Formats: sequence, C-alpha cells, structure tokens
Amino acid sequence: MTEIIDQRVGNESHIYAHITLILKDGSVADSSRANGKPSVIEIGNDTISEAMEEHLLGLKVGDTTKFTLPAKDAFGEPDPNLVQFMDVQQFPQDLELKEGSVVSFEQPNGSSVPGILSEVRGHSVKVDFNHPLAGHEVTFEIEILSIDKPPTTH
Repeated sequence: MTEIIDQRVGNESHIYAHITLILKDGSVADSSRANGKPSVIEIGNDTISEAMEEHLLGLKVGDTTKFTLPAKDAFGEPDPNLVQFMDVQQFPQDLELKEGSVVSFEQPNGSSVPGILSEVRGHSVKVDFNHPLAGHEVTFEIEILSIDKPPTTH
C-alpha cells in the first residue's frame, strides 16, 4: 500500500509555482505563465519577505492564492543609495542611452545586475539599481505546482 503524503509548504521548502504580479492599476508587471517556465520560491532563507512567506505556509500542491503586499513587503522601498550617476563614456559607444532602458552591468565577481537608465542629461547618466517594482504595492497570484524539501547535508 502506498502512502500519499499531503505535503504542505513549510520552513525551508522550495516551491515551484506560476506567479503573476499585478500592480495597483491592474496592469500585469510580470507572469511566469508568459514564458511557460515556473518560478522557484525558497522559504526560510530571506529571499522573500516574512509577510510573503506567511501567505504561502501551509499551502499544498494545486493550491492557488491571491494576496496584496505593500511595497515594503513586496520588493521593498526604493533605496537612494542604489541610484548612481555615471559618465556617458562608461557605456559602449553603440549603446543608445535612452531613459527607461534596462542595461546589464557586470559585477567584479562576474555576475551581472540590471540598472534602469532613469535620466540622461549631457554627459551624465542616472542609473537606478533598485528592483523595478520597488516602491509599488503588488498583488501576487500564485499557483503551487510542486514542493520540494532542500537536500539535507550531513
């Protein structure tokens, strides 16, 4: 006889889910359904806010949930320290410096981080490294596809 385990989201769960992010005006900011590739949410490692974790704990595979979080619990408030001014000469000459464009910046460790060109004036470019949804109230629509526990280390 096979025992069916009613696995629920708990501390340290890895959740595979379809997520749709909806802004206050009703527009869809992003959706994993658009590219057909589920998102991974990790519980208990500070990658998402405690408020978001609270909405997910106890859910099981097949469950759907919809909740709205204020900016501080969604993608955070904008951090003025993440806005930098750069000289136009620091950009490739063939790159069109257009306000609102997202540019990938390589970090010293080889990873890249996106920055939004929020202002181009003369030789100065204002680059915002805050998450594009920082400062926004966001409604999350989430469908739990699968739940895994992380591998145990001995």
